[in-house]
Amino acid sequence: MAETLGPFEQAVLLAVIRLGNAAYGRAIHREAARRLDRQIAAGAVFSTLERLERKKLLTSRVDAGGDERRGRPRRYYYPRAAAIDALNESRATMEAIWYRMPKPLRSDL
Repeated sequence: MAETLGPFEQAVLLAVIRLGNAAYGRAIHREAARRLDRQIAAGAVFSTLERLERKKLLTSRVDAGGDERRGRPRRYYYPRAAAIDALNESRATMEAIWYRMPKPLRSDL
């Protein structure tokens, strides 16, 4: 059974997947905020990235920064196979929960 993911963890993982080889902290923050259609704290994204690494759903590496970053390093994140399994299971769980429910829900049910 795959890891159970909350909605915010799903948004961060999907941002990492969407960004591919360009998945570094600030880019992930922007993509996750776009996916959630709201402002989110950068600290929430970075703590979630750390948590997902501890859960072994992500791996990361630090690359030396170029001239545009004045040599400051940048950490890039990559999904592991377990992340894909966890996302698929989370999606299937939500679809099962919502099965045969009207969309959108009405208050007169």
